[in-house]
Amino acid sequence: MDPAPDVEAVFRAEYGRAVSVLVRFLGDIDLAEEAVQDAFTTAVRTWPDTGVPPSPAGWIITTARNRAIDRLRREATRDARHAEAALLHTPGAPPEEGPVRDDRLRLIFTCCHPALAPQARVALTLRLLGGLSTERIARAFLVPEPTLAQRLVRAKAKIRDAGIPYRVPRDADLPDRLAGVLAVVYLVFNEGYGGDPALCEEALRLGRLLAELMPDEPEVTGLLALMLLTEARRPARYGADGVLVPLPEQDRGRWDREHIAEGQELVRRCLRRDRPGPYQIQAAINAVHSDAPTAAATDWGQILRLYDQLTAVAPSPVVALNRAVAVAEVTGPGPALDLVDALDLDGYHVLHAVRADLLRRLDRRTESAKEYARAAELADSDAERGYLQRRLRELGRPVDT
Repeated sequence: MDPAPDVEAVFRAEYGRAVSVLVRFLGDIDLAEEAVQDAFTTAVRTWPDTGVPPSPAGWIITTARNRAIDRLRREATRDARHAEAALLHTPGAPPEEGPVRDDRLRLIFTCCHPALAPQARVALTLRLLGGLSTERIARAFLVPEPTLAQRLVRAKAKIRDAGIPYRVPRDADLPDRLAGVLAVVYLVFNEGYGGDPALCEEALRLGRLLAELMPDEPEVTGLLALMLLTEARRPARYGADGVLVPLPEQDRGRWDREHIAEGQELVRRCLRRDRPGPYQIQAAINAVHSDAPTAAATDWGQILRLYDQLTAVAPSPVVALNRAVAVAEVTGPGPALDLVDALDLDGYHVLHAVRADLLRRLDRRTESAKEYARAAELADSDAERGYLQRRLRELGRPVDT
């Protein structure tokens, strides 16, 4: 049997764990990565003859550990001898539970340390916890591969030179640090939701890992619920022509019911904890949308109350814009337009799209067309641009190409 699919599956599931274990003993991210990559290369070469071992993860970690010892023995520095001694006194394979769980959590917080630039946090998280290649990450974030590689090199050097601790923060520091970790995972998800499903899958995997490692943190649960409920709509989000289909026009029969059921259960779990935070509230808003069998049946009153709560907890212009959409459904487009006009988001294409829709509903067609054109000019993707241009054509206006 061709072992390649097995190696790939083990890689996806265990790469981050293996790197985490090696980092704990080596104190060197680069050496840990190289040792784990060597172990997987060895697996590709040897598993066809020996078969997949009973404990693939343990085999990878033990092999990586041995590769690291071999390299350290070739290096005659004092630090290398100390690291070799630590590895030699480590059992061949770590236990399935206990410290291994903490190792992965430590690595997540190391990757997302506030001393690192935000872009570097995202790149490191995807590289070390997800095992994504530098080329793959660079392509997802639309930067040249050498640029992304340099970000990774600088981030690892900063961790080493600044002595950034490889640990979970103290309880008193955890809320602020956890918010940064969750922001990185959500950024990965949003990048993927703009057109790269693989990044969404990776964000969901990281979200599940965090939920496993930190089951008592309701915002972790809330983020996972939010991503599941949002991802559930992906099958209906684009038409056959690749053009964006907005939420009210989507075929809800195409939504992923398993994701919705899981996300709603997580939202209920958050409600029982009664410690609301921004991700939990956003998840609850998406749960209300997922409850409605049709767009017309949406409980906009409940959504507006949730946006009021979100505004109190985490106010921002984007939250205010989304709240205005709910106001339009509850009290009408006129009051909503007043709210939108008070926002300073001129370069944000969604503001112009919302304003265009409100003006269209008020039968101010010339102004609406101008806003649709501006939104199309600012749109991030061809899918969104195609939808906005279709709206322009519906208003009988020419579309610039």
